[in-house]
Amino acid sequence: MLATYVHDLDPVALPIYGGLALRWYGLAYLMGFVAGFLLLKNLAQRGLWVLKPEKTADFIAACALFGVFLGGRLGYILLYFKDGAINWEWFGNLFSSGQNHVAVSLVNAEWVNAIAQNPSVVFRVWEGGMASHGGILGLAIFTWIYAKKNKVSWAGLADGLCVVGPLGLFFGRMANFINGELYGRVADGVAWAVKFPKSLELESQDVQGAAWQACTQVEPSLAKATSLDQLVTVARENPKVSETLGEFLQPRHPSQIYEGLLEGLLLFLILYTVRVKFKNAPTGLITGLFFALYAIFRILGEQFREPDAELVRLLTKGQFFSIFMFLFAAAFFVHAWREARKGLTRG
Repeated sequence: MLATYVHDLDPVALPIYGGLALRWYGLAYLMGFVAGFLLLKNLAQRGLWVLKPEKTADFIAACALFGVFLGGRLGYILLYFKDGAINWEWFGNLFSSGQNHVAVSLVNAEWVNAIAQNPSVVFRVWEGGMASHGGILGLAIFTWIYAKKNKVSWAGLADGLCVVGPLGLFFGRMANFINGELYGRVADGVAWAVKFPKSLELESQDVQGAAWQACTQVEPSLAKATSLDQLVTVARENPKVSETLGEFLQPRHPSQIYEGLLEGLLLFLILYTVRVKFKNAPTGLITGLFFALYAIFRILGEQFREPDAELVRLLTKGQFFSIFMFLFAAAFFVHAWREARKGLTRG
């Protein structure tokens, strides 16, 4: 039987100077924007999008800044940083009996204190932390404003963006895998399972202590290390430390790849096929499909992902937020149905 692979991929694609480096995470965003630009321009040239080809570059650049980065970062800060601004135990009280009811505040005090003590954390994007749901919401708000200002159909504008958007999600999930973050649940007996060094933080204090001691015996310089990130870096560069650390890690699903293939590549192929094969599809149909299918794929993918936090003991945050996307899907489906009826009436 093959030994389980201990993740040792380097998040840095190209060191430049000192602490400055080109990271795979940044490259993933770049590849997503470039691919989106090329595909949207092609769709515009074929008359399959509401904007003219010459406006594509400026539109993508604005989407990247005001939609993806701003929405994605704020989404992460509000929903995931220090478990988010909202205390999810408050929602749990809505479903608990009087005997089990525990008085808690709706606002997460730890989050408030962390932001108050260090407000600059909101802007430190290079340290990681983007939320796909936040990015999607940010794009929705930006495209609505753009459509109003430029007097084009919001649904038509969104249809094109929803075709190419999943490619960005795909590249982002692959970068998550390279970074060894957002790893999956324990997967005993799964041939393609991976041992992620960062998952040591989920083990008991006894296991963590034993792992540190064993790795320090292999690499004495670790005696001066103070964080798990330092241990992960040494393990990446020293195969013996990696092998030793792997003995204390549990094999896990590479859920980043699952999600990248589902909500990224597969979703793109479906929506691109619909856009090209059904050229006269009513505006809003593709956007509705995006929201519905993304929600389904995200909920499925979360079954294999180690949850950031549980909500009401049933759903992860990702699954909970995805449920609301069905409402957006329904709204765009209704819009598409009305557009189709108008077309039949005119016909």
